[in-house]
Amino acid sequence: MSSGTYRHEPLLPSTYCQSDPYPPAPPPLGDRGWFSWLRRNLFPTWRQSLLSILIFSLLAGTAWQLAKFLLVDAVWWGDTGEACRPSDGRPVGACWAFIADRYKYFIYGSYPLDQRWRVNTFFIAGGLGLAYLLWRRAPFRRLGLTLVIVALPLIGFIFLSGWDAVGLPDVPTNLWGGLMVTIVVAAVGIATALPVGILLALGRRSHLVIVRWLSIGLIELPRGVPLVTVLFMANTMLPLFLPPGLNPDKLVRALVGITFFAAAYLAEIIRGGLQAIPRGQYEAASALGFGYWRTMVLITLPQALKVAVPNIVSINIGLFKDTSLLLIVGIFDFLSTVETARIDPRWAAPTISTTGYAFAAIVYFSFCFGMSRYGALIERRLSRDHGR
Repeated sequence: MSSGTYRHEPLLPSTYCQSDPYPPAPPPLGDRGWFSWLRRNLFPTWRQSLLSILIFSLLAGTAWQLAKFLLVDAVWWGDTGEACRPSDGRPVGACWAFIADRYKYFIYGSYPLDQRWRVNTFFIAGGLGLAYLLWRRAPFRRLGLTLVIVALPLIGFIFLSGWDAVGLPDVPTNLWGGLMVTIVVAAVGIATALPVGILLALGRRSHLVIVRWLSIGLIELPRGVPLVTVLFMANTMLPLFLPPGLNPDKLVRALVGITFFAAAYLAEIIRGGLQAIPRGQYEAASALGFGYWRTMVLITLPQALKVAVPNIVSINIGLFKDTSLLLIVGIFDFLSTVETARIDPRWAAPTISTTGYAFAAIVYFSFCFGMSRYGALIERRLSRDHGR
């Protein structure tokens, strides 16, 4: 072979070449699954591992004691407190026989037996309304939302009281009680407090001096005193501002007090949401020829309410729990019926009070947790257009 010439080796056959890339290999077992999550979040160092073990031990001990009291050692059957008293050294837990015996009183209070179908109808309508709100593809959603949140509580209050306008026997509110009162007061309060709060928030931002100062007074007065004071004022002073001969019952007075108390806090929350709207939104609406109310209803308020959803839900949850203060003005709500039933001599036993309070805690937590989850669902749906 002469210099300057090179010999080219033949290429390998194509059968020995990798034409397709290898599929990606899975991560190591220690970096995936629940084991990896535990190692990264709970046991990254020996100090955090020790703290995690200590906390889990405390939670496990507490959970076992609760399960032992509520389930393992619980008494499920019985007609009197004798079944829930310790005997032969046997530990006695929750007396669920007491709850089973008095559950109707916890729900209806002293509502007449032959008229409790009205309460059941109201509960069924509320359940159907809630199911409608959870249905994402429900027809006429805006109209249904208005009917469920605004019309249903007000119509339900009239239906349960049985005014002459609906042709049902009159049931005075002093016979109302139990969970029915708690749900009615909370539903009517939530339905009326939000629009009142919106009006107060707009009034506080108004350029009219009288409207602005009047709104400030209606906001700051309830926020500056406890709810107990507001209930007392509504119970004693409300008839003084009404025409002679018009004397609403104590439940209506309590509703007015709770509504204005919640509306004062909602007004500040909504005002904060309005301040979070960029000024360009108002300028764009003005450039399109929108007036004040059209701008508020179609552009500004929907955005402000979207921002304020978490705080609005928190106020509504607090309003539901604050119904336990109605006993101060002589209204027997759910917690009041539990308090009354637990001192029944027929059910005298060591764990009756604890069982009653545990049952009340479960009921309150169920409603409040459900409201919280529904609020989180609404928040996720409204914020999807801002997702990244």
